[in-house]
Amino acid sequence: MTATKGLEGIVAASSSISSIIDGVLTYRGIDIDELAEKASFEEVAYLLWHGKLPTRLELKGLQEQLDQYAVLPEPVIAGLKLYPSGTHPMAALRTAASSLALYDEEAQDMSREANVRKAIKLQAQLPTIVAAFARIRQGQEPIAPKKGVSVAHNFLYMLTGEEPAAVAVEALDKALVLHADHELNASTFAARVTVATLSDIYSGVTSAIGALKGPLHGGANEAVMVMLDEIGSLADVESYIQAKLDKKDKVMGFGHRVYKNGDPRAKHLQRMSRQLGELNKDMSLYEMSVKIEEMVTGQKGLKPNVDFYSASCYTMLGIPRDLFTPIFAMSRVSGWTAHILEQLADNRLIRPRAEYVGPVNQRYVPIAERG
Repeated sequence: MTATKGLEGIVAASSSISSIIDGVLTYRGIDIDELAEKASFEEVAYLLWHGKLPTRLELKGLQEQLDQYAVLPEPVIAGLKLYPSGTHPMAALRTAASSLALYDEEAQDMSREANVRKAIKLQAQLPTIVAAFARIRQGQEPIAPKKGVSVAHNFLYMLTGEEPAAVAVEALDKALVLHADHELNASTFAARVTVATLSDIYSGVTSAIGALKGPLHGGANEAVMVMLDEIGSLADVESYIQAKLDKKDKVMGFGHRVYKNGDPRAKHLQRMSRQLGELNKDMSLYEMSVKIEEMVTGQKGLKPNVDFYSASCYTMLGIPRDLFTPIFAMSRVSGWTAHILEQLADNRLIRPRAEYVGPVNQRYVPIAERG
């Protein structure tokens, strides 16, 4: 047996949820470009869970369930208020998501019907957790979710207490669609490994959040915004980026292990970044991003990934940068739970082997002889 570092190139599961073939991303066989332009996030979540787009009646039913489940159990809100000052929002989300299981009577019910309901509950409640924590840490009371509005609309409303602009809702909705699933990425694999032991869906999602928390997976868009803040202005882009390129330092938001000819999701967020800049009458972040792309792509041949323009989009929506990865989780929970449902439908414990590279032919030495 020979190990493959990072499991790169290893096919570890069969799945009908999403695919990346020749640089084209699809959800259930539908091109991401078509979904990004035409579908709402709620339609995409239904598609991932059920393998088909919803009818009007089915979409209405899903919206009613999301409305029903979006309110958090009071002990979860109370718990958020007890987290230490300075807690990172991803740590808060991981802990709160795990605690949801304590207040769900169906937590241990492993039937598909119960797990679909739990998937909808998690999809409804994660945005409420993120928005509630964001307000609590600022000394403000959480805002209860509204009924009859989209996940994107509701999150922006719960975060600010104000009705969001239509362009803002469209931008966040599109970002949620683009982040909803991405084949067998690290967090999705973590979720499937966990539930393959027949642990519950909350454990699977908590494992996924833990994996997403790492900067090599979910934290890249936050790192992009750190870079933009460090640069400061369009006039300083060239010197900053050229210095990184000369030193062969990594420029965050570029390249992808799976895509060799560019991430198909990036162009949609680039357009939204421009539209939000126009809405805010401030094109600085968009223009800085375009200049960085020109330099990195021109000199290194690397193209932006989904994280690059999402950073400027979220910032122009007024979202603090340490909430970027929790927003990723708000979207990706639809994909995580779809994969959990798929794993449990034809389950086998995921238990790979390791290539042993340690010493051989060793003997036990009695402690008296070890000095």
